[in-house]
Amino acid sequence: MQYRLQTPLTPQALEPLRAGDTVLLSGVVYTARDAAHARMAQLLDEGKPLPFPLSGAAVYYVGPTPERPGCAIGAAGPTTSGRMDAFTPRLLDMGLACMIGKGKRSDAVKASVVKNGAVYLAAIGGAGALMAGSVKSCEVIAWPDLGCEAVRRLEVEEMPLTVLLDAHGGDLYESGPAAYLAAGRDAL
Repeated sequence: MQYRLQTPLTPQALEPLRAGDTVLLSGVVYTARDAAHARMAQLLDEGKPLPFPLSGAAVYYVGPTPERPGCAIGAAGPTTSGRMDAFTPRLLDMGLACMIGKGKRSDAVKASVVKNGAVYLAAIGGAGALMAGSVKSCEVIAWPDLGCEAVRRLEVEEMPLTVLLDAHGGDLYESGPAAYLAAGRDAL
């Protein structure tokens, strides 16, 4: 199935999603990679607020390239999400609703996705220009000293994504290969 979603995301909007579904995401998406996650953890440890609201938020694990004239952003392909796994359950417990990236996640992240009714969505790796085409505006909102890893506020329109982890425990990295193998057996 394909769904159109608008941020901020609600549990009711995420509930029908299943691993393998496609999503066209619109609204505000924040960027944060390894260095930004470490700084967010430090802020939380110090009892300080984060640079953006987590409730219903979507975070894209991306370090975009500089924009060309007339473009809101440069190439914006996903980075490997597992590097954020140590920080993710805490953010999900605080209201983060959606993560966007690529690659498998840890068992702790999978459990936290289910516990919090969240989702993990895949952006197409190697297609940074396609992903950038969905970005209508881009503003650095925290830690410009991090360069491409600074936290940005993106306005996106119908960003094409695939559900990797759903709120019910579905994992496309498990169900996808099994379905592929079963289809191959059926073709014989």
